[in-house]
Amino acid sequence: MLRFAQTAESIAATNSKLVKTALVADYLRGLPVSEAAVAAIFLSGRPFPSYVEATLQVGGALLWRVIAELSGKSEHELSEIYRRRGDAGSVAADALPAKAGSLVSLSDVQTGFTEIAAARGPAAKAALLTQLLDRATPIEAKYIVKVISGDLRIGLKESLVEEAIAKAFEAPLDQVKRANMLLGDIGETLRLASAEKLADARLRLFHPIDFMLASPVESAEEAVSYFGNAAVEDKYDGIRAQAHIGRGEPGGGEAGGREARLFSRTRDEITESFPEVPPALAGLPQDAILDGEIVAWSIAENNSEIADVHGRALPFSSLQQRLGRKKVSERLIREVPVAYLVFDILYANGKLLLDQPLRERRRILDELLARPRVASTRSSQGQSFQNQSFQGQSAFAFLEFDDTPQARVLAAPVAVAHTPEDLEQLFTAARSRGNEGLMIKDLESSYTPGRRGKSWLKMKRELATLDVVVTAVEYGHGKRIGVLSDYTFAVWNGDRLVNIGKAYSGLTDAEIAEMTKWFLAHKISEQGLRLEVEPKIVLEVAFNNMMQSTRHESGYALRFPRIVRLRPDKLPEDADSIETVKEIFERQHHG
Repeated sequence: MLRFAQTAESIAATNSKLVKTALVADYLRGLPVSEAAVAAIFLSGRPFPSYVEATLQVGGALLWRVIAELSGKSEHELSEIYRRRGDAGSVAADALPAKAGSLVSLSDVQTGFTEIAAARGPAAKAALLTQLLDRATPIEAKYIVKVISGDLRIGLKESLVEEAIAKAFEAPLDQVKRANMLLGDIGETLRLASAEKLADARLRLFHPIDFMLASPVESAEEAVSYFGNAAVEDKYDGIRAQAHIGRGEPGGGEAGGREARLFSRTRDEITESFPEVPPALAGLPQDAILDGEIVAWSIAENNSEIADVHGRALPFSSLQQRLGRKKVSERLIREVPVAYLVFDILYANGKLLLDQPLRERRRILDELLARPRVASTRSSQGQSFQNQSFQGQSAFAFLEFDDTPQARVLAAPVAVAHTPEDLEQLFTAARSRGNEGLMIKDLESSYTPGRRGKSWLKMKRELATLDVVVTAVEYGHGKRIGVLSDYTFAVWNGDRLVNIGKAYSGLTDAEIAEMTKWFLAHKISEQGLRLEVEPKIVLEVAFNNMMQSTRHESGYALRFPRIVRLRPDKLPEDADSIETVKEIFERQHHG
């Protein structure tokens, strides 16, 4: 473990990607393959391969408590170190007592992580973590904590580890990347590379693949400058979800062992939050991986025994109460029905489809699901664009069994646009349906996991802006160590300020540095890394959505808040009121 930590220090000390890659390659090449596989996983910033479902469940508070116990330092002393260094691993390196030599190996750490993941309760986990860190030198403890917290911070992305594996074992980089994507195990990828067997890698169902990402565009004119023949979908404000449908463990899943599971963009499993979706998906006739959006869904009432598939997506705030629950009640399923709007397919009938163009992937998706009504901005005779209402159609007739409703699985409606005018009309129609804006996609594009290129574009505009007053600030981390960069802000409710959100993006480094000086000179109280400050600074913040929330005293929370600018031209009393917030919320839901 000591050599791992020393190598990580060398990697952190250089900004050159080539040097970083060479350092990792030399390190991995010099280890037995079994140890190199473990090191590759740790260098990717995680304790286990990404496909492994085990989690350590060790939070910042538990880490802090163990470091305090082993170091004997006070909360104030540890906070001072954190302000200088900016992460828990570096705090461990500075705070823990020196050791005569290393007593912990890579395999010891791997075993320790497995035991911690299996332990039940904070006390048992803390005891195991204490034992592990007590055997480590401070520099080893630094990187053990960094891996635990997922905060390696040495400028080493997993893609560079892939490059290092290719370099160390003289393997084609594209094969290394493909194997790691399919397996979800960079350690196993290294083993295959060392044995020249990368071509043996096969897709591991129920291991989420990275999602393809979209780049923002400011205008319709910019969007059509990238490609002129675009597939256009509404941009829904829901939960991006990858669905895996296939054979689970023997005896598990739906009838015949088939099951479906859902994964978020962070590759966390979210199946439990939407228990009515998997039964709908498990009825598909073949194994598949789908990409789509889970949205709260409003349907039209009818008298048939088959659920009406027509309806509309509701704002994210309607979906919020479904999130983060271990168990969702039937009452909540009925009160907040959801739909899974599918817009892409990555795998079907035993074949990976990532390299197929979107045009072909959509055809395969339409065959798997019932074909939606496809609206085009131009007919085959070249007629001009006409606005249409797009309604998806379901893959199946969804009945209610035992009075428990199933979710609707809909192919996301798609249009084809050629001109800025087409896009503007589609954008207006999408907003009138209560959606965020548009997704604009190149019909010839392949699916590139984890990449944000110009093949997928997103066009949206902020719901509104608010003028707010800063009430508290926090120290940042990483490159913002030592500056106050996270701002909590409030609006007026009568003659008092009530918090409504928190933002940390939008200001320049120079503005943050200047504001840090001001806040330090005008603090009211200090609680660790958080300072309450005199409510005198006004900000303009933008946001995409607003929801009701008990987290803030105002009763509301902003979704994706961003600081637009400082407003030194405004006094605190000029900031917006809770009445304005309520008006925006009502307009969002009923406008």
